[in-house]
Amino acid sequence: MEATIHRPDKPQHQMVLRPINKLVLMRLPGGQVLTESQNAIRLIEIGKTIYDPVIYLPRGDIMAELIRETKTTECPLKGTASYFGIEDCGKSHESIAWSYLDPFDFAKKIKGLMAFYPDRVIVEEHPV
Repeated sequence: MEATIHRPDKPQHQMVLRPINKLVLMRLPGGQVLTESQNAIRLIEIGKTIYDPVIYLPRGDIMAELIRETKTTECPLKGTASYFGIEDCGKSHESIAWSYLDPFDFAKKIKGLMAFYPDRVIVEEHPV
């Protein structure tokens, strides 16, 4: 089910959530599988510009142990983002993923979802 969420005070700032009807697999370049999900969504945000689409997955579909970092950022459309890293072969990858643990009420559809930096993981989409 596709959904569009608008920022109440600036309705032109919006995001579109589109289900991905495929198996989404993400792994580190070294091969470690981070997640497999058939419940991923593609989030397309339109603000000052049209941002690159981002894949969000249910946190329950994450197979790797992620380490919550102290870093946070604010988004006027989504709320406070928390960042997560992972240890890979003894070295830490900072901020490999983020999640809105308690998004704004109008953005609750992204609660419980996590996104990975597409330039830090390998993303595959397979037919189901």
